[in-house]
Parts: sequence; structure tokens; C-alpha cells
Amino acid sequence: MKVLLVSSEVAPFAKTGGLADVAGALPLALRKLGLDVRVVMPGYHSNQYGGQKPETVLPQILVQLGRNHFWGDVSRATLPGSDVPVYFINNPEFYDRAGLYQENGRDYPDNPRRFAFFCKAVAWMIKGLGWTPDVIHCNDWQTALLPVMLKTDAEMKDDAELRSIGSLYTIHNMAYQGNFWAGIIDDLGLDRALFRTSALEYYGAVNTMKGGLLFSDQLSTVSPTYAREIQMPAYGCGLDGVLRDRAEDLTGILNGIDYEAWNPEADAHLAASFSWSDLAGKAVCKEALQAELGLESREDVPLLVMISRLDPQKGLDILLPQLPEILKLDVQLAVLGTGRADYESMLAEAAKAHRGQMAAVMKFDNGLAHRMEAGGDIFLMPSRFEPCGLNQLYSLRYGTLPLVRRTGGLADSVEPLAPDASWGTGFVFEDYTEAAMMKALRQALALYGRPDAWRRTQVRAMKMDFSWDKSARLYIDLYEECGRTDL
Repeated sequence: MKVLLVSSEVAPFAKTGGLADVAGALPLALRKLGLDVRVVMPGYHSNQYGGQKPETVLPQILVQLGRNHFWGDVSRATLPGSDVPVYFINNPEFYDRAGLYQENGRDYPDNPRRFAFFCKAVAWMIKGLGWTPDVIHCNDWQTALLPVMLKTDAEMKDDAELRSIGSLYTIHNMAYQGNFWAGIIDDLGLDRALFRTSALEYYGAVNTMKGGLLFSDQLSTVSPTYAREIQMPAYGCGLDGVLRDRAEDLTGILNGIDYEAWNPEADAHLAASFSWSDLAGKAVCKEALQAELGLESREDVPLLVMISRLDPQKGLDILLPQLPEILKLDVQLAVLGTGRADYESMLAEAAKAHRGQMAAVMKFDNGLAHRMEAGGDIFLMPSRFEPCGLNQLYSLRYGTLPLVRRTGGLADSVEPLAPDASWGTGFVFEDYTEAAMMKALRQALALYGRPDAWRRTQVRAMKMDFSWDKSARLYIDLYEECGRTDL
């Protein structure tokens, strides 16, 4: 089977979130299972090629969007440590910029054109390479127009080769849908007939995600619970009706994690290695992390860690009001992340006022993220909603017990601790309230005060298997459902 995974970001080349991790790891798992899988993404100026020099494979691609024509080219590298090809759609006008989607916190105004160009260029790349996938696997709104184009563009739908390609569209976060003004239909060269409620029209605007949901053969999202949640108004962000109509074609597959990159037994970022059978190194990692962050060196105090985008979705609006109460407890707190300026300011001020007890690092730092996962005791992830989440999976692997709200992928991956601590892998609360979160935190601190029960829970958590193999097999089942269509 031949699969082309289409994504606006792919780790390690370019990343703003979990989408990049999935797009960089899933193809490796699929390749191990025997698929001819390839990846395509924009050739951003900021791409990190890790010493590779991409070779040009198509020196010219001409893309027409409405009345305008745009030239591009296609280059190729491979996912590190593999033979999986990664193609880059290059166009300096669209992709030689400081950020992937925005600058100074504001979206680029030509984002719809940038990613419509990308989608259409992918189709012509397929023609130019002479390699036709059985399935294109599209991800999030930036790639949602590709299934639409394949089935409605005058040139593409009359091309038997392109028409034969099946399509899977994966939703990574319903909150980001690609909503744009109605007139963009003409700018992007789309059929004006698509501006209707049964296609792209959404309350007078164009909704690109809606196009992906309606025109793809199969749909998926990144956890079984989130697949159910997004069919309800509270989580569907206005598209719950569309998803209910396509419920038979919607599958939730929990993301996996790369256990080569996230392995406490062989993690080069750590001060010491450790495993579920020998946790001595975790205490060394905690001491080293405390020193790195300027926290008091104390083995007896629980170290709470949070690595997150600083956004209301991630639970900051119930966590921050409780910071004074949390810091009155005999705990330490370390936060790593960037996001809303007011959240960054509040965390920085709290850390300054509680030196030795709290640290706040307002940046992205992969190495520090690994060290916090290893050196922490409790991982805070009180999300309002969470399509899948990856940090709770990393935390389980590193014996840093997660405290989460029961939603989305958090509900599917963290087993609530039993009252007698005989089973369970973390601390789970239901209601999105400060009181419910604090009750879960008190439960966590009570267990920390019982070292033997804490150790047994850590071992259970570290033995959990969230590798990509199982998830990749489920994706293969979906690819087979897509088949090769002739519409």
C-alpha cells in the first residue's frame, strides 16, 4: 500500500505542536509494517534539516489559484534514521517567513492562499513524480482543501490517476478550523458552487476544515473519547452536526509516542538513566533539575511540573487562581511553556515571589522538557479539552504521575487511581472547576506520602505501552477502508 501523509508541520523539520510529532513518528511506524509511505510539507525557511541537504526532484511546479499563477519547486530529504522520503513544497513568497502560521501572535493574512497553494501543489507533485498513492492522509485545516480539490477541481477530477486516490482526514484539534471570508472562494480558484451549506459555507464564511470533513472518504481524530466528544455541541466547535452525519466514517485512534526519543533508560538529556525496575536514577534527575531551575534541593518534597502551551484550553484559567493555595503547600512547582502574555506574566511574578519553590521558563526547550519529565513527581495537565495529549504519555513513561481532567485522550490514557491505590496510573478529576482540580492534587500529595504505594503506582505507569505500533495498525485499517475510489 502506498500512502502520502500531508501535513503543514513535521518533526524534526518544523514544529509548533503535537501535529508535527505525529507526522514525524507515524510514517516510521507504518514503514516498519511494510507500507510505502511518504510525507510532504511546506518548505519553510525555518526548517531544520539536521545536516541533510534536500535534493531538488521537481525544479518547477506551476499552480493556478483563481486568476493568479504561482511557481514553486519540490525537494526531498528523509525522516532521520530512515528511508522514508519527505518532500518539501518550496515557494519563497509563501514560506520564507519567521513563523509557520503567524508572526508576533497574529496569523498571516494570506494563510488561506499559502495553504491552498500547498494543497494544489501536492496534487501536481504526485503527477510530476509518477508515484500515485493509494491514499492521501491529510491533517488539520491547512491540508483540508486537498480532498476538496481532488473531487471538485475541473482538471483534477477528470484525471483518472488523481481521481483514484482515497483520502483520510485527521482532526487534531477542532478549535482551529481555517475560517475565512466568503470572497476567498474566487481567490483560491475553487468552484463557486462550493459556497453552500452542504460544502464549505459556514455562517457566511468559508470553513476549510468543513471541506475536509465532507469530501474525505474516511475521518479520524486522535483519541476514541475525543471522537465521541466532538459530536456534541460542547466540543464540536460548530461542526458537531457535520460529524454526527458522518459518524460511521469517524474513528478515534489514540496517538502513540516515540519510545526511542522518550526512553528514560537511554535519554541523552538526563543526568542519570532509570527504569521501572530501578528508579534510583530518577532521584538523581530530580536533584539535577532542582539545581538547574534554582529550586531548593529537597528529596522529600513533591515536585509538580507542567509543560504546556499557556492557553485556557490547557487549564490555566483554573490553575492560576489556585497558585497561591498550591504554593502554600509543601510542594515545588516548575512550569515550561509560552502562550498568552498575561499568563506568562503571572507565572513569572509568582516564580519571582517564591524563589527556591517555583520556577517558570517561558520558552520552548526540548532538552529541559525531557529533564522535567524525568525529574518531576507529578505532571499537571488540567485541560479544559484535550484531543489526545502527548505529555501525559511521556509522563507515564518517566514515572511522573499525571494529574489530568477526564477528557479526550487524557481519559483514554490515564487510569484513575483506586481508593486503595491497588490499580490506576494517575489522578483524574471530572468537573472543570478549581475545587475538583485541587481535590485531585490533594489525592496525589496523600499518595506521595506513602512511598511504597507511590513506587508501585510509578511502576504500573511506566509499564504502560503507548508505542506507535498498535495505532499504526489501526491507521492501516482505515487506509484500506478508503480504498481506491472512482468518483
